Formats: sequence, structure tokens, C-alpha cells
Amino acid sequence: MSYFSLSSSMASPAAEAPILCSRGDKKTKKGKKFKGTYGNWRPKKEQKVERIKDKIEVPNCRPKKDKEQNIF
Repeated sequence: MSYFSLSSSMASPAAEAPILCSRGDKKTKKGKKFKGTYGNWRPKKEQKVERIKDKIEVPNCRPKKDKEQNIF
């Protein structure tokens, strides 16, 4: 009987709680694709378009050259 009590108490750590990653993890983009859900990491197309439109266009850092300065 002591054999059975030892085997049940010596359960492998992997069997206790599986570690979720990539497709199995619903918090990642790959996991959301696998489950077919949407969220912050996988926004719908309409949300992507809104985010792009909300961005402010930053002007080019270099000033435009005048034609008069290019005399050389």
C-alpha cells in the first residue's frame, strides 16, 4: 500500500498546470487567430483604419532647398 501512496504524491510538475504559449495562449495574436476572437492584440479592420487616421502626420525634418541656393 505504501507504493500507491508514494506514486500518487509524486505527480509530475508538467501534469499539474500546462504552460500555455503561442496558439494555446488566448492573450497572444497567434492564439486569438486560432480561437477566432479579437482584442487589443488583434483588432478588427475598422479599428485598424481608425488608428491609422488618428495618427498625426509629422512634417519632414529636412527643409526644402530653395532654387536660388543651388547656384554652384
